[in-house]
Amino acid sequence: MIASVPAIDMKGLLADSISGKFPDARGRFGPFGGAYVPETLIPALERLEGGVRAHLTSAKFHERFRYELSTWVGRPTAMTHAARLSQAWGAQLWLKREDLAHTGAHKINNAIGQALLAQELGAKRIIAETGAGQHGVASAAACARLGMPCTVYMGEIDMQRQAPNVGRMRLMGATVVPVTSGDRTLRAAIDEAMRDWVSDPTDTYYLLGSVVGPHPYPYLVRELQAVIGREARAQMKEQAGGLPDALIACVGGGSNSIGLFHAFVPDEAVQILGIEAGGRGRGLGDNAATLTHGRPGVLHGTYSLLLQDEDGQIQETHSISAGLDYPGVGPEHALLLAAGRVHYEAASDAEALAAIKECCEMEGILPAIESAHALAGAKRWAQANPGRRILVGLSGRGDKDMSTLERTLIAALETRAAAGER
Repeated sequence: MIASVPAIDMKGLLADSISGKFPDARGRFGPFGGAYVPETLIPALERLEGGVRAHLTSAKFHERFRYELSTWVGRPTAMTHAARLSQAWGAQLWLKREDLAHTGAHKINNAIGQALLAQELGAKRIIAETGAGQHGVASAAACARLGMPCTVYMGEIDMQRQAPNVGRMRLMGATVVPVTSGDRTLRAAIDEAMRDWVSDPTDTYYLLGSVVGPHPYPYLVRELQAVIGREARAQMKEQAGGLPDALIACVGGGSNSIGLFHAFVPDEAVQILGIEAGGRGRGLGDNAATLTHGRPGVLHGTYSLLLQDEDGQIQETHSISAGLDYPGVGPEHALLLAAGRVHYEAASDAEALAAIKECCEMEGILPAIESAHALAGAKRWAQANPGRRILVGLSGRGDKDMSTLERTLIAALETRAAAGER
């Protein structure tokens, strides 16, 4: 039987969300979240939660974290006014440039923060999972920075479509383990990382890459990524003269979007939109739009919304973007949807590719395919709300996606060029 969401006091839930009361002491975001794990992992999670409480409020830890963010990661990242896209779309478009962070995406904020925490907790090795490869690269880089062994689990399919990132991980000294079981993408990689962690929960630290998994990971990753929203809020006030009318980011597991959204949740005048992977259609298995089409259940240790069939079996997903190709989502996103604070919708593979083409040709910026979903959503919103101010989280750069773009977008452009078309 599929679990159902308990009756929700929407007004109270929204007020508690805005006031920052989540997660609660049990790791719950309203009815979502918690920790559903094997008994062997409970001591590791309790030790991690204790470390989070001790170090995330520690001035010494934050001083070191801020030092790494400023001198190694390259923060604050830039805020760019996309003037030509603004003119084409009929709205004022601003981009928060996480593509300019070290290793090419927002993932590095969380990776270096958790690696520092693992070091404080006395871990002897770090494991991680990755889909698009950006979290794997970030974890490998952070471990190289701190001199810690790193093993990254990556689905066989993702290794093929993200080959450049596999090479980058190996150059940084990480061991990359192909996952050939299950769907051979991000979901299977998390499964394998969890199995490794269960086998050695004392000396191994699991550096989870998104706001998913058992408590305290959704909270921990959000806190480490919240620097994105804090910077963006201050930059918008300084450069644009005020807050955006709409705030838009792509959503897979949900770390870049929560990192951007968190500072703006209390600003009720700001509309917040999360854009999921609409893939090739609305059918189960044709997309990765969990918040748009999902139902509640448990996956990878947390109670959230999932893409599952009538019998509660988790389904394979499809997205042209490896980083959004996941059948679940972070529990805080499920809360924000239930509370009505954030609106979630999907953008298709074709819309994302079209957005990449426009962004490249008009702004000289190659976004990750994941980030292009947010751009597609921004274009849609701009056309329905002309003249407004939009802030988009550009979560990563598209260098890693060149093999996919060669087979799709670039191939189409070459075909048209051969036919004498623009």
